[in-house]
Amino acid sequence: MSGNLIIDDLGHLDGEVLIFGGCYSNLQAARALLAEVDARGIPPGNVICTGDIVGYGADPVAVVDMVSGSGWAVIAGNVERQIGAQKENCGCGFEEGSACDRLSQGWYRYAVGQVRSDQRHWMQALPDMITFIHQHRRYLVVHGAPSDIARFVWPVSDEAIFRSEFDLAEAVVGPVNAVLAGHCGIPFERVMEGRHWINAGAIGMPPHDGRSLTRFAVLGSRGVRIERLQYDAEAAAKSMVHAGLTQGYEQSLLIGIWPSEDVLPEEMRRVQRLASG
Repeated sequence: MSGNLIIDDLGHLDGEVLIFGGCYSNLQAARALLAEVDARGIPPGNVICTGDIVGYGADPVAVVDMVSGSGWAVIAGNVERQIGAQKENCGCGFEEGSACDRLSQGWYRYAVGQVRSDQRHWMQALPDMITFIHQHRRYLVVHGAPSDIARFVWPVSDEAIFRSEFDLAEAVVGPVNAVLAGHCGIPFERVMEGRHWINAGAIGMPPHDGRSLTRFAVLGSRGVRIERLQYDAEAAAKSMVHAGLTQGYEQSLLIGIWPSEDVLPEEMRRVQRLASG
């Protein structure tokens, strides 16, 4: 990341901390996440969003209103930065001309046409990073990575990538025990020399695992847990069809498989692996 970063410090957080990202304009998933927060008795100050509130789904306005009015801590994803600056594309980091790149043009145009000017201003003011301390461990929250808001860091990424990102994080905010990230849509935890890289996944789209359930993370007294979110995926898919968002992502909500795997590392391409097996 370059330029003047906006970094918020939440101080010490006690009790469970819920981390989520990738609402992707999926109102049904966002409402289910809110119900989870309420059922667990987690206070608003202990809920953190890793960004990309807006995305593939049919209800960007309602989801932004819900998240912005929740009292939760939120950092900007690449989509919020791009919409806030009224850019022409989502800035997702997809390879130019790839299927993901082409498909993003449809949902991004729809989202830009829906979002209100006051919501764009709210997006512009969101921080780039958040720090906090929990259970004597210091955490840094980013969207993609400290080096780039739209960098894809995967569970199979080379260890050198994680090391360089941790080094950059500490150059920016000082010592950290863990990084909490989003963007790639795949939940995972990677531990290196006592430092943890945790991706909470996305609540608005399944993690390409053949199931409709999505993911969020909870920090507790024994570390992090990746948890499944059950919501009305059928209603979310129908909303996308009604909005004319029929590029394949509406089916992904139901079958748990992304319409394209070209963003994924070779070893994580589920459809290709099944076809060859």
